[in-house]
Amino acid sequence: MFRKKDAEVYYINERNRSASEELASLFSYCIQKDGRMFRELVFLCIGSDRITGDSLGPLIGYQLSPYCSRIFHVYGTLDDPVHALNLPDRISYIHSRHPEALLVAIDASLGSRRHQGYITIGNGAIRPGAGAGKTLPEVGDIFITGIVNVSGSFEQLLLQTTRLATIFHMAESISQGILLACRELEAAGTSELLL
Repeated sequence: MFRKKDAEVYYINERNRSASEELASLFSYCIQKDGRMFRELVFLCIGSDRITGDSLGPLIGYQLSPYCSRIFHVYGTLDDPVHALNLPDRISYIHSRHPEALLVAIDASLGSRRHQGYITIGNGAIRPGAGAGKTLPEVGDIFITGIVNVSGSFEQLLLQTTRLATIFHMAESISQGILLACRELEAAGTSELLL
């Protein structure tokens, strides 16, 4: 799923009460580690609302979209999902519309049994659909994923049978962590977000 084998990936247990705060702290760290100046923050929330396990991205996009502003943009919601069929076109559109943006790719993923229910975050791109055997373009300067089920055989069936409660709670934690980090960055007067 990740572009670089040596990329640092941070794991957060979604069940911890402090999951949103941990995500906010790591998100701020990843922004600083990226080191680039940017004018906008773009969240690309990938997934399909037709498959429970794959709806994490669109649900997060739905939760974040009321906070869109001049510097905060969201693509991929329950009403207008970004999925395998339209991802390349959406990536091109985002790059042309937001050339000086920091792009955060958000997606559901499959993983080991011990990491099921964990949120991952790190610098670099992800390859959406890799867990389900799809070949899609890499995307993102920073990634956030939710490990919604165990990888193995019949990935598509695993995504279809993932509990909605798992997706909902994980989406809440991720959305709250993102919003908390953005508020803290703006309060601190982080120049990247205020250009």
